Amino acid sequence: MHDHPEASAAHSGHDDLHPETLAVHVGRPAREPDAPMSTPVHLASTYHAGGAAAYGRYGNPSWSAFEEALGALEGGSCVALASGMAAISAVLSLVPVGGTVVAPRHSYTGTIGLLEDLVATRGATVRYVDVRDTGAVADAADGADLVWVESPTNPALEVGDLPSIARAAHAAGARFAVDNTFATPLLQRPLDDGADLVVHSATKSISGHSDVLMGAVVTRDDDLRDRIVAHRSLHGAVPGPFEVFLAMRGLRTLPVRLERAQATARDLVGRFTGHPALEEVRYPGFGTIISIVVAGGADAAERVAAATRVWVHATSLGGVESQLERRRRWSAEADTIPEGLVRLSVGLEHVDDLARDLELALERADDADDAAGATVPPAASGY
Repeated sequence: MHDHPEASAAHSGHDDLHPETLAVHVGRPAREPDAPMSTPVHLASTYHAGGAAAYGRYGNPSWSAFEEALGALEGGSCVALASGMAAISAVLSLVPVGGTVVAPRHSYTGTIGLLEDLVATRGATVRYVDVRDTGAVADAADGADLVWVESPTNPALEVGDLPSIARAAHAAGARFAVDNTFATPLLQRPLDDGADLVVHSATKSISGHSDVLMGAVVTRDDDLRDRIVAHRSLHGAVPGPFEVFLAMRGLRTLPVRLERAQATARDLVGRFTGHPALEEVRYPGFGTIISIVVAGGADAAERVAAATRVWVHATSLGGVESQLERRRRWSAEADTIPEGLVRLSVGLEHVDDLARDLELALERADDADDAAGATVPPAASGY
């Protein structure tokens, strides 16, 4: 994993600890006799008057523990939300009516859907860019209210120059937000690179067990944090206390899960680069996500996804189980994504089993009698 500066005391209060240690220890109850090691699940919608929580939509001790832990890892102040979409929506709510957003042409389809909704309902303008072209991003930032970046992008795995984009966004008077779901704070801390806001789908690598829907926003700006909290409260985008408990449990093992899965991903990239059944293998050099482009287009790619025994055909990522899907099966996916692109999310299985399973699936893709993958309604969009 990449080294990076630990969060300063001003931001996290843990200025002398490595990220692996923060993931294990932050957000736990005080070390007192008979105190629990983990923050319990607080199943409360109502509190006695006179305190800070007031009501279950405004606060929960389980939320606070998770927010402390993820905030320490990202080096900022965290707000937990009901889902990754809720987190994205909270940040986009900062865009004024008639405002302008710069965003990657290849982005999570849910983000694209929200951006198009801003255009339709609030008169917004969206300028789509290739995040690899820093000059183009800087030009598009002129007059913008928000520069939104995924790095790596989903599913094209393009990487942007975050410090340079941050400088360009701020010079133009725009806020800079980064979806850090793919990299996680262990591989990339956008706040250190100048971002104003960081977004996570905690459903993915942070919780890591495919059993939680949750999101988060992290910032070092107190005013922005207050606005995100207000949005959460007013729109009811609150996480359930049990979901937060599960996400916290997953966060505790994020460093070891990520280290293992990333090592496996790099091994698989080495094994399959140049494979005769593949037109391309995309990997940004870090992380657990690989995109392969299957020769033969959509039908062949669907047959690959349907033929695996170890890899799970599913529209998610970041779990302990390795997952894959053809992204253009979702009609909302950008038409510049190859029809045969299959996104791989590498989990914790043995690399030899994953490699053999994928190799056999690629061989079976030549068999036109194999069942093709399922179709999706026109409005559908997957993560």
